[in-house]
Amino acid sequence: MALLSKLTWFDARKQFNSKNLALLPIGSTEQHGPHLPLGTDWLTAEWIAKKTEEKTDILLLPTISIGVSEHHRHFWGTLWVSPSTLKNYIIDVGKALKSHGISRLIIVNGHGGNNPALDEACRELRLYDIFAFTYSWWLAIPDVLQKTIVTTGSHAGESETSVMLNICPEGVVAERFEEGFKKGAPEWGLKIQGVTVGYDTIDFTQSGVAGNPTAASREKGEIILNASVERLVEFISWLKSVSDESLKIKEHLP
Repeated sequence: MALLSKLTWFDARKQFNSKNLALLPIGSTEQHGPHLPLGTDWLTAEWIAKKTEEKTDILLLPTISIGVSEHHRHFWGTLWVSPSTLKNYIIDVGKALKSHGISRLIIVNGHGGNNPALDEACRELRLYDIFAFTYSWWLAIPDVLQKTIVTTGSHAGESETSVMLNICPEGVVAERFEEGFKKGAPEWGLKIQGVTVGYDTIDFTQSGVAGNPTAASREKGEIILNASVERLVEFISWLKSVSDESLKIKEHLP
């Protein structure tokens, strides 16, 4: 296994000399209702990345466990960085990788709040011929979620709870499912006539839940996780098949 955090620099040299692609798991440390651990997002991203590394033998970087989560700040234990901090951090990591010869990076993301900053970082890294891409597992498997998940909501609801029943069952407090559901919201966010009026999580859910954890099951989580790994492996296969030239910024039109 090519886990950078467990390699000496002697062994890291061999990995960097033989590879041109790395995986960077990222998530958040934020509330996930009264029943799921604060590390749900990064634990999920790390699990998917590790399983993918086992199937593809590409370099796995240490997990980033704190992301853009200020909207959850009213709930105990939530930590966060600003979007600009995360963006610049990712850019610096990408440049560091390039200094060792790796110019392709897949960010395995477990937290939706990170996406705007990650997209900006990937766009800017391209200026340096560093080709970074964000793989957010739930965006990769919409068809699987539609077939597997029967309730609405995307935060600490049916899908995330099902996933955590596989990854970290000891961290799931099943007797609080009902409380989280009753004091939660059916879906994420609060809008009036299409206009966002709830900027903080507490504006629309008192438990921190947006969804229905009572509908979760270990079996559903297994389906979701397996599909997430499979789609990431497929993306890696595509990325390996294309040239650096095809990934570079295009020339201005004449």
